[in-house]
Amino acid sequence: MAAPKKGRRPAGAPGRPGRALALIVIAMVALTSGMFATGELTPRLGIDLAGGTSITLKAVPEPGKPNAINKTNMDTAVGIIDRRVNGLGVSEAEVQTQGKENIIVNIPKGTNEKQAREQVGTTAQLYFRPVVTYTTGTPMPDATPSPNASTSGKDGKSTPTATPSASATTQGRAVTDGLKKAPTPTPTPTGSASKSPDETGKPPATPPADPATSALEKKFAALDCTKKTDRVQANRGVKPEDPMVACGKNNAGEWEKYILGPTEVNGKDVDDAQATMDPRRGIWIVTMDFTDGGSKKFAKITSKLSQQQPPQNQFAIVLDGEVVSAPTVNTTLSANAEISGSFTQESAQDLANILSYGALPLTFTEETVTTVTSALGGEQLKAGLIAGAIGLALVVIYLLAYYRGLAFVAIVSLIVSAVLTYTIMTLLGPGIGFALNLPAVCGAIVAIGITADSFIVYFERIRDEIREGRTLKPAVERAWPRARRTILVSDFVSFLAAAVLFVVTVGKVQGFAFTLGLTTLLDVVVVFLFTKPLMTLLARTKFFGQGHTWSGLDPKRLGVQPPLRRTRRVSAPIDPKEA
Repeated sequence: MAAPKKGRRPAGAPGRPGRALALIVIAMVALTSGMFATGELTPRLGIDLAGGTSITLKAVPEPGKPNAINKTNMDTAVGIIDRRVNGLGVSEAEVQTQGKENIIVNIPKGTNEKQAREQVGTTAQLYFRPVVTYTTGTPMPDATPSPNASTSGKDGKSTPTATPSASATTQGRAVTDGLKKAPTPTPTPTGSASKSPDETGKPPATPPADPATSALEKKFAALDCTKKTDRVQANRGVKPEDPMVACGKNNAGEWEKYILGPTEVNGKDVDDAQATMDPRRGIWIVTMDFTDGGSKKFAKITSKLSQQQPPQNQFAIVLDGEVVSAPTVNTTLSANAEISGSFTQESAQDLANILSYGALPLTFTEETVTTVTSALGGEQLKAGLIAGAIGLALVVIYLLAYYRGLAFVAIVSLIVSAVLTYTIMTLLGPGIGFALNLPAVCGAIVAIGITADSFIVYFERIRDEIREGRTLKPAVERAWPRARRTILVSDFVSFLAAAVLFVVTVGKVQGFAFTLGLTTLLDVVVVFLFTKPLMTLLARTKFFGQGHTWSGLDPKRLGVQPPLRRTRRVSAPIDPKEA
């Protein structure tokens, strides 16, 4: 018989069970500590269990596009809104169509509801518009100071007015020039534009103001960005090719109001946008990639803006009529661009998300916003937990009646699996936005049977070895390779089914598939790192090793016949006479 190769353990060897048990105990302690460290002690619940907000969006066709409301555009809009709300994780926010022109968005309570609702609310087209001028977001006084007027500070000293729109004359000229895409007049230290006298020594006559520009100036002066109604009404009915007034927040979180020129690039021209950390400068930036057509448009507008004076060298990123960012253009850009500033990771990711998914094929209005009660879901959860408890109790009773002492191994393994499942689900809430809904609870209950089935496969393999006449120690090790293959194949089929179900379905069914896949993976971990090492250690005890009647491994109960004993016959001495 050939000896096993050096350095390799022969099949069926006991290994080191203590290390495996220590590893899984460390994992349990680490996960539990993570729960207390994050302050999350219970799994995040879905909208059907914890309640939340239900938003109904109605599709409105754009002017001149009466056939825009169709299945293709609605499905595209659902996918974009779903990515906005759910991000990369499983936050269980449901986005689905209702009828031909409505989209229902259900946002669970506690799943960053405010941010998700803001993402749902910003569903109009994304536009890039040149900045003409801007100032603070409050209304301007009717009486504007003279060109040489000054304001007094708290110390009584006079300071020149620094706001470009403080003078009505300067503001009007800046607006007019900006809308014509011409350079702005050079301001003097007092804030008024410099004028060259003509040959008679008189300043040139001011051309008559355009009525549309004058109306825009008045609208700009009266706009109060601190009022939501003003922000909504300011740009209602404005076409992309028309100038507009808009509001936006600066880096300090203060409202500012803008006069913006006609749209130069729209959101459909953006191919991709990402938030990244620039390791050289140590700041967060947002990078944009444009389509072929968008690159040409962007290169054209940035070429013009880079030659302008502030603030007309800025372009505003406008979503739903609100300025989300107004970066300065320093050079001509084309296929890609970089936006930098005082970004945090969250603000950079939010802007990248808006740029990536801002171009919806339709415009949506918020029809209704209702609060969903969790009373019905709570009753269903209670009924489901009672049913699960009854099922678990029946499984335990069966294990005790049939496997006796081995039932202890199965029950402890189920407890370990439950602890791992609970802690991981709790940590996945703040981690990826996972929310536990009713189908997910069903998936966890189904997993009890899958996990118990793995233990039963191993126990039966051990009993088969004992029926063949082996003692417990070698039976435990010889049964493991055969049981391991069966368990892996069974769990692989379950995981594959869960993965396919997760990919091809949406909404609540994904919660079932996600939980089923997670518990299936944990079943493999528990069987390999806990059940098998525990059986190896218990085989060394007298109770299990000698096959006690209540151990579940009694050879007599398993039908093992004791080996036949050979007896010697003492032959009688031969009589010499007979010989």
